[in-house]
Amino acid sequence: MKKKIVSAVLCSAMLATVLAGCGGKEAAPAATAPAAEEAPAAEEAPAAEEAPAAEEAPAEDAAEAPAASEGGRMIGYTCMDGTNPFFVALEGAIKEVVESHGDTLVSMDPANDSNTQIDQIEDMISRGVELMFVNPVDADGIIPALDMLKDADIPMFGFDTQVGDMSYLVSYAGSDNYNAGYVCGKDLAEKVPEGGDILVLDSPTMQSVTDRTNGFLAALEESGVTFNVVGQQDAQGNQQVGNEKATDLLTANPDVVAIFGGNDPTALGAYAAADAAGVTPMIYGVDGSPDVKALLKDTIMEGTGAQSPISIGKTIAETAYKWLDGETVEEFIPIETFLITADNVDEFGTDGWQ
Repeated sequence: MKKKIVSAVLCSAMLATVLAGCGGKEAAPAATAPAAEEAPAAEEAPAAEEAPAAEEAPAEDAAEAPAASEGGRMIGYTCMDGTNPFFVALEGAIKEVVESHGDTLVSMDPANDSNTQIDQIEDMISRGVELMFVNPVDADGIIPALDMLKDADIPMFGFDTQVGDMSYLVSYAGSDNYNAGYVCGKDLAEKVPEGGDILVLDSPTMQSVTDRTNGFLAALEESGVTFNVVGQQDAQGNQQVGNEKATDLLTANPDVVAIFGGNDPTALGAYAAADAAGVTPMIYGVDGSPDVKALLKDTIMEGTGAQSPISIGKTIAETAYKWLDGETVEEFIPIETFLITADNVDEFGTDGWQ
């Protein structure tokens, strides 16, 4: 059994998380959302119009919205939680591509609130964004905002989490989330052939997390090993919420053999809860974040279904510019996922994203 990390390290990790938000890393820039018509054919890509000057940002943003560079476009970006380290890295990859084309990325962070995301998308439309990169807080809840984008003739490009109706999007790039959960379940079944009780921390409104949870449970079922889900709670993809939910579940079920978190922030919350409770279940997450990779060798953190936010961001941004240039683009672009454990973490390093 892996030894638990010393409390000083744990406290430091939790403090960093509070400062960073839902993932335990540096805070992400605010996010923006796109609007689009029904996905136009690639060969009909419209010529870029001169981007209007950005209006003053609302008081809640406490900053003036960036103006597009002369002759450049203003591009919108929105994700479910801009403080999650995964989205910090992903947004950075998109921004790099956007700025390399002389354009400006306007980002807003809805902080996992669907109504806020809709309001922010409406605001970005009023500012004159010409294209939107979209990651929904709620797959179906974002549809009203997508309708506004469509009415405004703003093309939409999705990433990481699918929207409820994919016909709104010109293109989508995201991890094979089902496989990211599946590899965790397969690993657990191989390591605990006698089975046992387990906990699941999911997030039903996030399609990416739902896909991961489905993959995890499917792998357990296919293994033929008997695992009993004795507790399943919505952790909202957030480390603090994950910690609270896991604390309650572990109080009622202290003998579980494993906990599956729908993303790494959730898994880190469960890790802290288990440490505080003095129990040692095997914990799995999904992301492949540096924080989780750093814990794989010497703690109860057992594995993470890894993905690459940098690859996702770069892929969807480059796809958008190909479309703007009149090229035909794929409607759905899957990004590979794989398992990282103590056995192979050295191949990927712990000081950054793979």
